[in-house]
Amino acid sequence: MYISPRRQYHHPMRVIGTVGLPGSGKGEAASVAREEGIPVVTMGDVIREECRDRGLDPATHHGEIAKALREENGPDAVAERSLPLIERELETAETVLVDGLRSMVEVERFREAFGDDFLLVSIEAPFGLRAKRLGDRGRDASDVQTEALRARDERELSFGMGEAMEHADITVENTDSLEAFRRTIRRILEEGPEAIEQ
Repeated sequence: MYISPRRQYHHPMRVIGTVGLPGSGKGEAASVAREEGIPVVTMGDVIREECRDRGLDPATHHGEIAKALREENGPDAVAERSLPLIERELETAETVLVDGLRSMVEVERFREAFGDDFLLVSIEAPFGLRAKRLGDRGRDASDVQTEALRARDERELSFGMGEAMEHADITVENTDSLEAFRRTIRRILEEGPEAIEQ
């Protein structure tokens, strides 16, 4: 009889995905995970890797290749390509953070792969606060930056990010101090869904 290895863990195996608009704090959540020794698989890395495979500069062609991948291999192409990376990390780690889901299709692909072990966390903050964070660290964002952020928001939402955010298991309002946000993320990484049930 084969016994699934995850039963031997003190904690259940967990794959935590983050979704959120630019400047909401996804990068900070990934930093907290790395500090805690939790491996991070970034969906963007899959795209950067594909850019390099095609001999293109990721800095210039990221958006275009993300679109091409999804057009050529279906809307869950990026999620599909991150699965082996996640599975490799799970061989030695109990928890893996997947940074930067974009759509409901990707969420469904991960739920299909990991079942109840997949936890989706939506990181949210109002537009003005995100613009300020992405602006020059504390100084007011210029109109140009504000417009650029609106355009990025539109692009992300056109991928279906809004729907993914609505279907999150946990929503973190990142409107308080950085320290408070980091504390919340640490708790979610350690306790999973129980983190917010207290």
